[in-house]
Amino acid sequence: MKQIKNLLVAAILFLGATSLTSAQSKVAHIDTQELIAAMPEMKSAQNQLQKLQKTYEADIQTMATELQNKMKQYQAEASTKTDDVNAQRAQEVQGMRDNVLKYEQNAQQEMGKRQEGLIKPIMEKARLAIQKVARAKGYQYVMDSTTGSGIILADGPDLLADVKKELGM
Repeated sequence: MKQIKNLLVAAILFLGATSLTSAQSKVAHIDTQELIAAMPEMKSAQNQLQKLQKTYEADIQTMATELQNKMKQYQAEASTKTDDVNAQRAQEVQGMRDNVLKYEQNAQQEMGKRQEGLIKPIMEKARLAIQKVARAKGYQYVMDSTTGSGIILADGPDLLADVKKELGM
């Protein structure tokens, strides 16, 4: 009887230990920001965005120079013009200022849309590669170890090198 109890206790302990080890999840981490920054597609997207930004900046600078020249001209001629003409010119200058501001706002919105359109597929590609590598290595969870993401300690396996290899980098 005593042997049966010992055998039963040993079986329960064995089953408990095996279920405890199988219940543990495999967790890895990756710095997604570093991964995305290293992707060639991201470098290409950044170049496109920089070119677009320079175009907008040049346009805004041209408009601002035009506005300044018009203001200088009107100020120089103000004493020789009537009050009605000066008021009309002031309205024209204010309209030009408004146009510059509207153009600047539209440029910022377009830059935001363009950035989102370029970066979203890159992020999706990275996410799919991370999932593929994690599944192939048997990880159930992958934490983002990007600075400021809330991960305080990331001593577990780092998938960055494997995901870069998956992406051909």
